[in-house]
Amino acid sequence: MPTSQPEASGPSEERCTPDDLLHARTGTEVSPEDIVLASGKDINARNLEWAKRKIEAEGPTALEKLLP
Repeated sequence: MPTSQPEASGPSEERCTPDDLLHARTGTEVSPEDIVLASGKDINARNLEWAKRKIEAEGPTALEKLLP
């Protein structure tokens, strides 16, 4: 039974992921919980307050800045 194999050729522009697909935002609001979890911290009152301040200062891009 034949199996299909991906092409082993080098990278090409056609195979690159477009920049707009690499961003984490899904069009929904970024919550303080999102920020806390993306930063690797535990969800607690102190970290949620930190996240709220971060969102107020940086807007929704605060999440983008935390993710690789």
